[in-house]
Parts: sequence; structure tokens; C-alpha cells
Amino acid sequence: MISRDFEIYYYSDKKIPTVAAHTHDYYEFYFFIDGHIVMHIDGKEFTPTPGTLIVIPPRMKHFARLVDGSIFYRRFVFWVTRDFLDSLANISSDYNYLADKTNDDKFFIHKFTDIEFNTIQGKGFTLIDEIHSNRFGRDAKILLSVSDFILSVNRMVYESVNPTAMGTDSDTLYQSIVVYIENHIDENLSLDELSEKLHVSKFHISHIFTETSGMPLHKYITKKRLSMCKDAILSGADITTVAESYGFSDYSVFYRAFVKEYGKSPKKYKDEIFRKTRSD
Repeated sequence: MISRDFEIYYYSDKKIPTVAAHTHDYYEFYFFIDGHIVMHIDGKEFTPTPGTLIVIPPRMKHFARLVDGSIFYRRFVFWVTRDFLDSLANISSDYNYLADKTNDDKFFIHKFTDIEFNTIQGKGFTLIDEIHSNRFGRDAKILLSVSDFILSVNRMVYESVNPTAMGTDSDTLYQSIVVYIENHIDENLSLDELSEKLHVSKFHISHIFTETSGMPLHKYITKKRLSMCKDAILSGADITTVAESYGFSDYSVFYRAFVKEYGKSPKKYKDEIFRKTRSD
């Protein structure tokens, strides 16, 4: 690694060099986006599908073999040292959840949903963008972004393999609203609809949400949709179809909201970040 603590890269290739089985002194979080390859890890081989995460621990032999060069082989690779993870674990042991799953010389594989994987890719591109920036507070922002990236990946996997972890009857109304919004972001999320689905007065929903989050429900929904649209755009989804897929019925409304939130059009936002990743 170039950095003492971590590195993150996005790759898109039709040719890759022949690499023998090799090891690292750090953890490798490998996110397979697209292509046709065979992964060889610790003497085992398999063909990953889009949305697959592989966590490879230090000193475990591995390599990838390209099968079909007519398809772009796209992936994120995130490398991180155990020392850095342990420094984050001083805040919360949750940062080490996935790394600990590779103890006893094991590697770990997980398949994300499309929405989860779009979110991860969006966070990855955001981190890469910050690394290549020269903005005020860059170092602090990088630390926040990498912390968010690591914790988000751990949380998604944990909640996927522990579906009851978020609780049931003990959930607060606020958390129930947030979870419902995330799971139905492409649907009607009016107060009337939420009231019907959650069996709570719409006035109570509005009051509790604003009191807890500090912002009106409709504003939160718009920001959540924009964030998920951004993640989908950065993951390669067609911009013209993203808005409808995440609940914007009118493209012009989505376009204006996106420019207001991110300061530039969806296409310009995507082009600028991809240009930075390709120039690395």
C-alpha cells in the first residue's frame, strides 16, 4: 500500500496481467462489480457474481484469472491494516466485525442486494473523490469517509445475516419510519401511505420524525432519494432511468433537486468523479 493505513481503488479492465498467487500484510476487501473471472483463494476457486464482497485476511494466497476479455472487468479493492481497524475499534468493536470473521485462516464471502451494492459503490467513489481533492479539511474528511465506508459495509453484512438484530416491538417509531423508507424508496411515501402501513396517525408520524431528526419528513425523503440516486449513478446506472427507479416521478424535479443538493448536474457529477478515478 502507498498509504500507511488504507488504500481504495476502482478498476475497469479488459486485460489484466498474469499474476501468481500472492499474499498481503493487510486485509483486502474486494467488491466485484462486473466481468467474467475466476477467483482463486487459499487453493479454492469460484466465479463471483455482481454485488459480491470477498474479505481476504493477511497472508492468504489469492489471485484472479480473467476468463472473458470482451467484458469489462470492474471492481473496487479496499486494503486496510489491522492496526488501523484496531484504532477504529477503540471507538467501537463493530468496525472489526468482518475482519474478525476471517480469523482462523478463513476468508469471507457475502452477496449484497442491488441497492446495498449501489450504496457501497457510491461511498467508495465519494472516498476516492476526496482522496484526489485538495479541498479545505481534506484529511479530516478522508478519515470520516473511510470510517463511514468501513462501518457501512460491516453494518449491511451484519443486518443481512442477523435479520432480527434491529428488534421488533421495541423499535421506536422513528426507526420504523426510517427502515420503511429505505425499503420502499421507489414507492409512494406520502404521510397518508406511511400512516396506513405503520398504523400510526400521520400527524404523530410527522411530529415524531421532525422532533427526532430535526428536519421535516418530506425533506428527509428527498435527501434520501437523492443520495441513493447518486449512488446508483456512480455505480453505472443510466441517469435517465435512475430518477424513476428511486421515486421521482418527474425527471425535471429530480434534476433541479440534484443540482440544488450537489451543486452540479447528475451527468457532470458522474463525469468528474470518473475522470478522477481514471487519471489515478
